[in-house]
Amino acid sequence: MLHFLTIGIVLGLSAGLIPGPLLTLVITETLQYDVKAGIRVSIVPIITDAPIIIAAFLIIPQLTNFHNILGIISIIGAFLILYMGYESITTQGIANFKLQNTKSHSFTKGMLVNILSPNPYLFWFTVGTPILAKAMVINIFTPFIFIFSFYICLVSTKIILAILVNKSKTFLVGNLYLYTMRFLGLMLCILAIILFLDGLNYVFK
Repeated sequence: MLHFLTIGIVLGLSAGLIPGPLLTLVITETLQYDVKAGIRVSIVPIITDAPIIIAAFLIIPQLTNFHNILGIISIIGAFLILYMGYESITTQGIANFKLQNTKSHSFTKGMLVNILSPNPYLFWFTVGTPILAKAMVINIFTPFIFIFSFYICLVSTKIILAILVNKSKTFLVGNLYLYTMRFLGLMLCILAIILFLDGLNYVFK
């Protein structure tokens, strides 16, 4: 259980901090309106990702007897995580983003951005599904430990970023942010190797 809790924390923190459409919206809404607008965007993944997670749970039983398919999915997920790690290590902060004159409908805009973004679908069907499949072997509660730790870290990091941006934009290009991203990037690369080896184990099982 501790293994899946740790994976959830590392992936959640990384997903919360890596620059992307949703994080950019958190920042722009905070700067254009207030910290509450940024927080409303931050909690969006909990709602928009729910159907994707349910679909992943429905797919898992169909894959348990097809180790080759599950292994290939896990290997693809490993390369996705490796790319996320590379992005984290090489990030230079979020200094250049454009503010747009849009109406304040933070939650609705966040929903649209996350639903239309390929990132949640890619994550859950290439990374999340193999992890959930392994977690379910332990017991029925372990997958929820992974999901809970992942979303607690994902949402809380975006909320904290919204608060920090509200106080000072310079945090986004400061050393603390950069060093945190590089450390998480290293953790993601290690996790990618583990997922890759798991995938090979499934393929040759």
